[in-house]
Amino acid sequence: MGSASPHIRLSSTGGYPRLSDSPESRLLERTAVSFGRGERTSADLLDAQNTVTRHVIAEQVRAGLEIVTDGLIRWNDPVSHFAGKLDNVALQDSFPFLGTAKLFRQPIFLGKPVRRGAMVVDEYSFARNALGHLRTPPGKAGKLAVKPVLTGPYTLAKLSAAEGRPTNGAGSHRTSLEDRVIAYAEIIALEIAALVQSGAHLIQIDEPAILAHPEDWPVFASAIAVLLASRDKVRSAGRKLDLALYTYFGDASSLYEKFVALPFDVLGFDFISSATLLETIVSAGSPKSLALGLIDGCKPQIENSALVAKQIDRLLPRISGNQIFLGTSCGLDSLAAPVAFAKLALLTSVLAEISGSPKS
Repeated sequence: MGSASPHIRLSSTGGYPRLSDSPESRLLERTAVSFGRGERTSADLLDAQNTVTRHVIAEQVRAGLEIVTDGLIRWNDPVSHFAGKLDNVALQDSFPFLGTAKLFRQPIFLGKPVRRGAMVVDEYSFARNALGHLRTPPGKAGKLAVKPVLTGPYTLAKLSAAEGRPTNGAGSHRTSLEDRVIAYAEIIALEIAALVQSGAHLIQIDEPAILAHPEDWPVFASAIAVLLASRDKVRSAGRKLDLALYTYFGDASSLYEKFVALPFDVLGFDFISSATLLETIVSAGSPKSLALGLIDGCKPQIENSALVAKQIDRLLPRISGNQIFLGTSCGLDSLAAPVAFAKLALLTSVLAEISGSPKS
């Protein structure tokens, strides 16, 4: 293997299993059941979620990661977690999330959506505090950070309904995809600014839905422009911020040139779902920092670290960005907790293979 570049970092892609055999997870499961029966309060549920969040952050650090998330432990799904916090938005029936077994509650606009307050800032602040209370592993001083994750405006809009089904309750009004995209983009832009005020330097924007609908690129790009304008505004005020665009659950190869042309700081790709993406990047190169999702975040089989390292060795000379993030193809929340941990720990072995260092 070739020598490792100093800018390679091990990073979480998003979710982590909330349920496991750990005491923390069992507490959350019991509390959630009791809450559903009306036997526990929302404060009890929040305390249990906090306990599991601390646990999964510690697990990510123990696995060797430098950039962690809060595991998205509080998310019921990637859509309703945001849309459900807005005024003038109602949640309807549940549907599969982008062809997966995960379900999401579909939003419908009852009027112009209004952000009544911060959406994930409190979650980020809690995670940042939890990380700060962990013992820093050897060699990781100054390298550990929490990365907040936001579902992007196009994915939120595409998975929202254009018009509600007739009911005896509050009425809804018909919306176009463009209407919904811009409404969500303006709200997510406000959340980006609030996260930066709370100390975030790297924010992940998830936009998986665009991979299945390339015909929507113009409206997708219009939403992205709103987010990038928010980033540029906070930068002009002297604050540091990198925005990372992540896609998964689909083949990004045909849109690769368009993704690279977007002025994002980091692009995150699911190589498991994109059979030709690796060859596309080897051929075309990348002027940007990339997040390489070469470990399958959905299937339990553990990859061979040497084979993954060989793939990365082919990519490294073709990436001109100043950072490379190694991670999984998507969040790990659909896997059993021991498998999820093994997938993250494998990244350390992959990095050792790249650098030629002996694995511990």
